[in-house]
Amino acid sequence: MERHVLESLLAGDDEASVIALATLRSGATYWVADRAQPAGAHAGVFKRRLQRMRMHGFEPLGLERAVQLIREHGQPVRTGLIDAADRTWTTLLFLTEDGSALVACAGWPLPLVRKPPL
Repeated sequence: MERHVLESLLAGDDEASVIALATLRSGATYWVADRAQPAGAHAGVFKRRLQRMRMHGFEPLGLERAVQLIREHGQPVRTGLIDAADRTWTTLLFLTEDGSALVACAGWPLPLVRKPPL
């Protein structure tokens, strides 16, 4: 997928999309899967990841909403990632099967491992 196409898909006004677009425009690397997978499988996997992140004190931006939107979409989705050039943020994308629309996105700061206090 070309960068300008991905930028056009991130035109939403939710916070996760706004950050994803800004990250992409600031030189981030990105990847989009060639094939789609069932929405239910993704929703289940990322619901469990959300629970694990929360157990460790992380609140990923938009992941709870993304899981809900993927379930509601009900059709296969393609995943993608946008990684900030400075490796401080990552965005997870869920696109329609043909890649023509954004179903949802979520993001979180990196690294996910917290350093213990000194």
